[in-house]
Amino acid sequence: MVVFRVCFPDVEKPWVTTVIQGFFFGNQAPSCIVVIIMPIKRIMTKGKVPVKIYTDDVDPKALDQLVNVAHLPFVHSHIAAMPDVHVGIGATIGAVIPTKGAIIPAAVGVDIGCGMNAVRLSLKADQLPDSLRPLRQAIEAAVPVGFDMHRQGHGAPASTVRTLSGGLERVVKQHPGILKMQRNVETTWARQLGTLGGGNHFIELCLDENQDVWVMLHSGSRGIGNIIGRYFIDLARKDMGRHLANLPDRDLAYLQEGAEHFDDYVEAVHWAQDYAMLNRREMMRLILDGLTRQLPPFVATKEAVNCHHNYVATEHHFGEDLLITRKGAIRAGEGDLGIIPGSMGAKSYIVRGKGEPQSFCSCSHGAGRRMSRSQAKKKFDPQDLIAQTAGVECRKDSGVIDEIPGAYKDIDEVMANQSDLVEIVHTLKQVICVKG
Repeated sequence: MVVFRVCFPDVEKPWVTTVIQGFFFGNQAPSCIVVIIMPIKRIMTKGKVPVKIYTDDVDPKALDQLVNVAHLPFVHSHIAAMPDVHVGIGATIGAVIPTKGAIIPAAVGVDIGCGMNAVRLSLKADQLPDSLRPLRQAIEAAVPVGFDMHRQGHGAPASTVRTLSGGLERVVKQHPGILKMQRNVETTWARQLGTLGGGNHFIELCLDENQDVWVMLHSGSRGIGNIIGRYFIDLARKDMGRHLANLPDRDLAYLQEGAEHFDDYVEAVHWAQDYAMLNRREMMRLILDGLTRQLPPFVATKEAVNCHHNYVATEHHFGEDLLITRKGAIRAGEGDLGIIPGSMGAKSYIVRGKGEPQSFCSCSHGAGRRMSRSQAKKKFDPQDLIAQTAGVECRKDSGVIDEIPGAYKDIDEVMANQSDLVEIVHTLKQVICVKG
């Protein structure tokens, strides 16, 4: 919310007159008036429920996707689109979708439980070595990236694997087809626990405004989450049968509460979300262990958050218990700590939620893409990447061109557009970035 004071000499300005018209009574305008402008920049009313958007920077295709979801009969109250909103598969990335009695597997997506983890260390910037290459190599040695995984028996502790194995056994007992979607599923999921993956997943060493050192990472539920997501997206389409043709997009196929596979999906998606949480926790353990061999003695002084930004949860909003799907958004309830990363050459933020009801207590999950991966590869080359990641120890080759900062929205503008949703606690700038 932006609150400011407009006095009489200003009321001749057209935009001020538009804002304050209707506030006057009788023929006499007051000498001054308090004007309140909410950060909701746009409200669309083309669907069954409104769509409230926290930015003016929205691709037309993303607007179409938001309207498609707003037409679904089980969406409650309204849809909230965060400042980093951009085109996704079926549902828009950066959307908060409240539903009652149904769930859309494709809205949760295939990187179930993808999210962030950040820890502040008891180190200052001047305690880092002049050359950061050995630190980056230590991180890459500790955490498998891309398609790599841990060797059999050398990954997460057995106790962590046992914590997850029972839940997965229940899921695949009901749906053995999941086991056919990836080679060696029974062992691969455990070997990928504590691994980064590729795409926009990353590990960073950052400095905050006090020159404190942080470790921050971004990853999700790896291959097992992907196949669970794809399996139930396909199952939802099959369950809808001929009714699928009535949807504005077949990727919006849904499972209704009480139907055959609704409870199975809820169990599976929550298992994958738990896996993602433990995956980030295990990576952080491995990173800190690797850094102890390269840095002066340190302790982790503060875990800011370990949060999902692709997930579903049951929450109470506007008088109802709802299923809240955050597809590229984080929970920002009053006092909640969260992480909003920029691109691999931009600032990131540790934030505290303000509990704004209109956003369903949510905020953006990052800067948000401005262009697709293929567009970025056509527009930029390695020299552009070198220039845009100056001062950051990271890959600067053609293999990560699609993650170049220029492919993303301006993180400062994104933050300005959600001043009602969060307050900034710390501002981070990476000095090392590891990509898959």
